[in-house]
Amino acid sequence: MAKTDARAGTARTTRVQRRLLQATGKEPDILLIQYDTTYNGFDPEKVDDMRDEYGKNAITRQKKDSTLKRLLEAFVNPFTVVLFILTIISLFTDDLPAVIIVLSMVTVSGLLRFVQEFRSGKSAERLSEMVETTVAVQRRTEAAGGYASESMRAEIPLDELVVGDIVHLAAGDMIPADVRILQAKDLFVNQASLTGESEHVEKFAALLEDRPKNPLDANNLAFMGSDVVSGSAVALVLAVGDDTVLGGLAQQLQMKKAPTSFEIGVGKVSWVLIRFMLIMVPVVLFVNGFTKGDWVQAFLFALSVAVGLTPEMLPMIVSANLAKGAVSMAKKQVIVKDLNAIQNFGAMDVLCTDKTGTITQDRVILEYHLDVHGNEDARVLRHAFLNSYYQTGLKNLMDLSIIAYAREQGMSDLWEGYQKVDEIPFDFNRRRMSVVVANADGKTQLITKGAIEEMLGISTYVEYDGRVEPITDAIRAEVLETCRGYNGDGMRVLGVAQKTNPAPVGTFSVADERDMVLIGYLTFLDPPKDSAEEAIATLHKYGVDVKVLTGDNDAVTRSVCKQVGLPTGHILLGADVEEMTEAQLKAAVENTNVFAKLSPQQKARIVTALRANGHTVGYMGDGINDTAAMHAADVGISVDTAVDIAKESANIILMEKDLMALEEGVVEGRKIYANIIKYIKMTASSNFGNMLSVLAASAFLPFLPMLPIQILVLNLIYDISCIAIPWDNVDADYLRHPRSWDASSIVNFMLWIGPTSSIFDITTYLLMFLYVCPAVVGGAYGTLSPEGQAAFTMLFHAGWFVESLWSQTLVIHMIRTPKIPFIQSRAAWQITLCTTLGILIGTVIPYTFLGDMLSMRPMPGLYFPVLLATVLCYMLLVTVIKKLFVKRYGTLL
Repeated sequence: MAKTDARAGTARTTRVQRRLLQATGKEPDILLIQYDTTYNGFDPEKVDDMRDEYGKNAITRQKKDSTLKRLLEAFVNPFTVVLFILTIISLFTDDLPAVIIVLSMVTVSGLLRFVQEFRSGKSAERLSEMVETTVAVQRRTEAAGGYASESMRAEIPLDELVVGDIVHLAAGDMIPADVRILQAKDLFVNQASLTGESEHVEKFAALLEDRPKNPLDANNLAFMGSDVVSGSAVALVLAVGDDTVLGGLAQQLQMKKAPTSFEIGVGKVSWVLIRFMLIMVPVVLFVNGFTKGDWVQAFLFALSVAVGLTPEMLPMIVSANLAKGAVSMAKKQVIVKDLNAIQNFGAMDVLCTDKTGTITQDRVILEYHLDVHGNEDARVLRHAFLNSYYQTGLKNLMDLSIIAYAREQGMSDLWEGYQKVDEIPFDFNRRRMSVVVANADGKTQLITKGAIEEMLGISTYVEYDGRVEPITDAIRAEVLETCRGYNGDGMRVLGVAQKTNPAPVGTFSVADERDMVLIGYLTFLDPPKDSAEEAIATLHKYGVDVKVLTGDNDAVTRSVCKQVGLPTGHILLGADVEEMTEAQLKAAVENTNVFAKLSPQQKARIVTALRANGHTVGYMGDGINDTAAMHAADVGISVDTAVDIAKESANIILMEKDLMALEEGVVEGRKIYANIIKYIKMTASSNFGNMLSVLAASAFLPFLPMLPIQILVLNLIYDISCIAIPWDNVDADYLRHPRSWDASSIVNFMLWIGPTSSIFDITTYLLMFLYVCPAVVGGAYGTLSPEGQAAFTMLFHAGWFVESLWSQTLVIHMIRTPKIPFIQSRAAWQITLCTTLGILIGTVIPYTFLGDMLSMRPMPGLYFPVLLATVLCYMLLVTVIKKLFVKRYGTLL
């Protein structure tokens, strides 16, 4: 059903995009006929018809999961399902202690996860909230007294807008739907959050001869989610609600997200352990049933073995690790919204990032003020300051950056020496603006700044080598070549020209913008964040490849990427991506680090292609155009300056401007992975070794090697010792490389490390059965009375219980690092404390009333030298085996 819905949504999106693109090549009058409307707008009846045909102008909200559903999901994982089944079986067999122990573990684990993940994202809801406003629309109303209807401009709620409506736009308005511009006057739109373009985009009413492939590239279309910066327009509504570009992004966020690498990895590991349990438990049951003859006792024993083999603490260990990581990152001003994302952060080997506002500051700064030879010239800055300061129109980002820079250079009071006489406002045909100022001596100057081609068109002279020279073809070529160089570096270039005593006061006009003297250039840039270059270099050291995916043009992108140390030899454009098959794209993404002029859907395609190639992918963005890619990635990361929807769509939010938090997030994620895999591998290998030991003992001992309740208590003490694992230290060299989940490595680890414990379990059996127990009880097992055999069995159980606990607990220190424990690598004090307490408690139990309850009796003094020798030899053998394992497989964990 989900796939059918997705296909239907894709087909609808394709139809709407085709409708948008077709509208770019039609004259306004033709479009009005096509949509059966006029500049007077629809009457009420027609409005209803269009709403029925094209839908309501509202983005479908995402349904939130109920609290009960979230609570149930916190308990749904393979291990808790197995444990619930075992608990039900234990109830029918009246094994109440087992029921209490297992249910306690499951309850604590599930509740912890539920509390940590209670707050879920509301991405689609935030999209809808963005559009709760009104719009100026032209509508016809029924006149009183039966007269003909009249047209009037009305403010209506946004959701009442329909396809074919005529809307009026002015500075400060949000674009209410996807529209075709019919009339425009100096219309500039900010669509950075949709496309990533750092500069405002001018929109026109003229039809396009060359139809673009992407609607976002059309300069006679405007889109919901963008806003009018300056100017005014009349527009025709082409798409509303879910059919808009913004609505399409909202629908993508509602689709079920593909499982992340963390979820896939934990799932595979879980089923490996469960399959192992399902194989071993029947074997234990039949071996004990046939050798002992008591099938009820054999069944209870097998049931306890099943609980022992199930790493029931894994959900708790995972949750505690993730929660601890979230708290640690919160102290660094990093908000973690999805706990699983922390581990994906660490496993990430490719970080895709938007450019504008993410690795750049999302502001225009004046980079250089130069004479025509490219030398810094304060005189050029002074003229530019006076021009920007005295203009009365809307000051754009470049005007503001000129004023801010001039003030930094101590020119704040420069205007006091001049008086404004007149101005010739900016318009988009001339692409320049002029002011006339007079100094205290009455000298007037016309100062003009604008696009370099326009400035050359009105300049007859140039300040060249300190002299005013006529502009020759050679000088013109030199000027244009210099500007192309700056354009190639991603900078926007404006020219500055002036003319002294241009005309009598009061008669200034566009005609005076001629015979001017070009004095220099201004270059502007959206600079990288201060920490961007260092952050990217650091990520490379940690094995994370950084790729830039932006909607901005390739020249600006190339310049920024060079500044932050990214290779720019090969840049792939959105038009190229659009032509590629999935197979071609999967090949291209491996060899390309910079992608420019991308649509939101193309960004998501690239992320999906990287994941299909086996990468764990992070995506960092700040705009509406980034939400689809964030949704497609293993982990979505947003930044402090992001729009609300990007923050809501992200799994992780960097609240500080310092991108070095990326390094801290990667390190924290890898610590979490390391500590989770420690628990899994040490538990799996220990359980495997115990099962080999149980099978060997069951085959040759005349009694059960350990009672079911003893196995449960042993397992409980061991698991409590493991609770501190989330706080364990991780070797620095282990953190240098991304780590992915590999179920086969766990199987290999079990097969190598598990039998080492079995060797010493078996030596313990032999020593206890042949030496310690006979010495204490007064004879071999077969020669004793029933009371003597019971005492023999209780002592044997106590001896193996303590030896198993010591070996299982100390192996935590052995397996947590490939280095020599306690010497080259020390565990965190929490681990040392928990393991020490676990060993002490387990060793003392046979000497207390709990020992009597568990059918154990105190061990004699001669037991402990045997225990210490066994444990020491075990630790030495594990050290040798793990060295061989690392040599064979390259890594221990």
